[in-house]
Order: sequence, then structure tokens, then C-alpha cells
Amino acid sequence: MSGCVTGPALPPARAHRDGATYAPTMDRWLHPRRLAQAAGLALGVGLPVLALAVVTRSEASAVHRADVQTVRAATRLAAADPDLHRALLAWQEAFQARWVNLAAAALCVWVWTRRGLRGRVLWALATILVTWGLGNVLKVLVARARPVMEDALTRAPGYSFPSGHAMNAAATGVVVVLLVWPLLGRRGRAAVVVVTTVLVVATAADRVLLGAHYPSDVVAGIALGGAMAGASYLGYRGWGERALPREVPADPATGTPASIEPRGEG
Repeated sequence: MSGCVTGPALPPARAHRDGATYAPTMDRWLHPRRLAQAAGLALGVGLPVLALAVVTRSEASAVHRADVQTVRAATRLAAADPDLHRALLAWQEAFQARWVNLAAAALCVWVWTRRGLRGRVLWALATILVTWGLGNVLKVLVARARPVMEDALTRAPGYSFPSGHAMNAAATGVVVVLLVWPLLGRRGRAAVVVVTTVLVVATAADRVLLGAHYPSDVVAGIALGGAMAGASYLGYRGWGERALPREVPADPATGTPASIEPRGEG
């Protein structure tokens, strides 16, 4: 079959505890269109973000001036309300990458052990880690200084573009939605999308209100995080193993599977 890549040899058929004979199956498929879509998504978002990074490096640019004005207004608003300020600091700590990624890893363990979506889990973990590392590399490459406020509401180390909190939250949010998508019904899917969106937007607002990032930093972070996770998933669907039942009934006479129709993961 055109586009089919032969996988490893299959183990022999074996008897199941229900008395029937079963044989494992494996089939790998190459989808160039999905791979092209993944590359298109990554470039379609990455190139505009790169252009934004170049523009924001110039303090004379209109984008930078708007960034500065917005951060000043946002920090004045947060400083005027001590309760809001404390809530923002708590959110900042709770949504650091290490805690967000640890929670996502715990979910991955549950999906693997309880639902058996091993390929999907490995994709999710790899995507989160790679996107987190990419964000750190981009910070160093762009090397944009963080906002300088007379009465800073928080002290954040490192560079400003893109926002690590926003990028990691967006990437992990998209990954979590795609990870659990085949396990949920219509209402569950809608709920997880809404909750994830609210958490990502709140994290982005937190960074600006505390004066840790400019608005363009969080916009770039959300765009890159979401796009990289989406492109990764398209690539996974393009290269990855098609999800099949772990065991399918085999013909007792020949030991070959009675059916080799793939069953998608959703």
C-alpha cells in the first residue's frame, strides 16, 4: 500500500483468558499532508513572532511604547489593591513551569495506566518538555530586558521575550486538551477547553499586572506555545503509530488476526 511503512515483526497469537485466540497487530502509516500541516502551522506562527521579537527590541518602536504604557497602567492597578496583589503573587507561584508540568505529568501517568494510551502519553510528555526548553532558548536569543518599574510588584530573573509562564501554560493546555480528548464526551470536551482557556488567559494577565512581562511577551508566549503543541500533534498524527486494539481476534487455523482495521485514538 502506498505510504505504508512496515513495522516490526509481530509476536505469535496467544490464548486469552476468555478462551478465544488473539493476536497483536501493529501498522504504521505515513501522512505527508499532516506533516506539511505541522510545518505550516509552526512557520505560520513562528515567523510573525520572530518579526515581533525584532520590533520589540527597538525602544523607539510603537509596539515597545505601547508595551511600556500598558505595563505601567497594569501595575498601578495591581498595586492599588493589596488583595489583588497577593492573589497575583500566589498565581505566579502556582503556575510556574515546574508545577504545571508536574501536574501534566501526573495526568499522563493516569492516562497511561488507566486508559492505555501509551503513544499519546509519550507524545504529550515530549511536547511539553521540548516546548519548555524552546522557550528558554528563545529568551536567550532575543535577550529583551524585562520591564523596569520604580515600585516593582515582583522580581523575575532572566529575559522577557517570550513569557515563559504564558508559553508553558498555553503549550501544556493544548497538550492536555488533546491528550484527554478521546476520553471525554461532548460536554467534557467543552468544559476542558473553557477551563484551559481561562487558565492560560489568567496566567498571561498575571504576568502583565505584576510587571514581569510586557503584553507582547505574553502574546508571543501564548502564540508560540499553542502553535508548537498543535504542530507537534499534527506531526504525531502524521508519523505516529495508528492506535489499534492491543489484541484482536485471530483465526484459530492460521493464527493471523481476523481483522486489521485500525481504531483511531480520537
